[in-house]
Amino acid sequence: MSHITLGQPIVFRNGIVLQMDDAHTVIPDGDVLVVDGKIAQVGPNLTVPDGTAEISAQGGILMPGMIDTHRHMWQTAMRAYGADWTLTQYFVWYYLEHGMKFRPQDVAAGDLLSALDAVESGVTTSVDWSHGLRTPEHGEAALDALRSSPGRYVLAYGNITAPPAQWTHDPAVRRIIERARDDSQMFGAQIAFDVPEDPSFPERAAFEAAKDLGVTVTTHAGVWGATNDAGVKEMYDAGVMEPGTIYVHCASLSDDSLAMIAATGGVASLATESETTCGQGYPPSNRIRQHGIQPSLSIDTSVWMSADMFSAMRATIGADRAMEHHTAHQKGETITHLKLRVEDVVDWATRGGAKALGKWDQIGSLEPGKLADVVLIKNDDSPTMVPIINPYGHVVYQAGRGDVHTVLVGGEPVKLEGKLVAGDLASVKSQIADTVEFLSGQLGEETWRGGMFPDIPETEILTNPYQYRKSDAPVD
Repeated sequence: MSHITLGQPIVFRNGIVLQMDDAHTVIPDGDVLVVDGKIAQVGPNLTVPDGTAEISAQGGILMPGMIDTHRHMWQTAMRAYGADWTLTQYFVWYYLEHGMKFRPQDVAAGDLLSALDAVESGVTTSVDWSHGLRTPEHGEAALDALRSSPGRYVLAYGNITAPPAQWTHDPAVRRIIERARDDSQMFGAQIAFDVPEDPSFPERAAFEAAKDLGVTVTTHAGVWGATNDAGVKEMYDAGVMEPGTIYVHCASLSDDSLAMIAATGGVASLATESETTCGQGYPPSNRIRQHGIQPSLSIDTSVWMSADMFSAMRATIGADRAMEHHTAHQKGETITHLKLRVEDVVDWATRGGAKALGKWDQIGSLEPGKLADVVLIKNDDSPTMVPIINPYGHVVYQAGRGDVHTVLVGGEPVKLEGKLVAGDLASVKSQIADTVEFLSGQLGEETWRGGMFPDIPETEILTNPYQYRKSDAPVD
């Protein structure tokens, strides 16, 4: 394995470079030079300083680090536990029954594991939609875990067990949000809460707190049966829908609500694997595009879904194209030219996330002066990585997290030659094991297994009138 010293300049040589700049520049055989944690130059045959470490990108694709705008990182200790859940079962398990059993160290363990999970797959910036912070001690644990993890993190502080108007004005909570906002080890802070229907609009105070703290709001909107059009109208009528507010899912919203989001400069976080599985509504990327709302992509939670942006991109383009075809078929028509292209969803996974977070001046593209968050997709041992003819198509439909060769965050390797080289995975595994043992013990074996394997409803098999051929039909 290559040895790279701290702060050493790095050059990637002879890769297909997806710059993801405004022009979507593609350099078929290009170099990317990183100096002092930033992109210094991009182009073919670059001259580099003496002592620069060289990484061959030949046969691979260079792209900006991917950006996840909504991940419940604290739930990662329960990875795949809810693979057969509906959204209702998720609400019951986390909100009504067992979410309050998580100790501060359990929240921290989930964050630590999720952070390594993210950077290992090429996600260099993540929003921790941390709505399990039921005490300030939980909040401190989450912040400390993120600060100590490789990668860039925005702490979206939330507490599902109390009204947002209450906890957003708790001095202890506000101090944690201010720390996350100002800490050089972090990439910012948000306030995370939802707006269910209530004409008295009790969430007004939480929006005021966000404005007072100088942070943006991220909110689940358009979740069937939970946060729908009434909440959006309450926000709009109250004048609290600010530019940069992130609306997660948007799946069950009307065109009128989407128009309100577009008119006020809101952005969308699409979690398509979640939306297709859980019941928020049909994934709305098609409608988001029609309203001119900036899309970004997100994972949601690995208690169900995949934890990598390749899966998110693939799910998003699949759902969008399926809707386009289905709508046409209902009219007796055929789609002959697709509107959403692979290039677009790579944009949403990089530039879109940077714009949603208000960080486009720092991340989201490989341009000189930006932070050196770089991903090399390359796997010389995989037949799937040859030939690379359409690099955008290869990223979306062919590559996977196992093909992520090298990841830099701020010019420092966190994954190198296919191996995670940052963080302390052994320690994190130990902490996760402790959390799983604690939670399973708290629930007891029967409840633990019952939550993982929910009852299957009875299904009725339709009568099939074609089960007999005419010659086999019963004779009267």
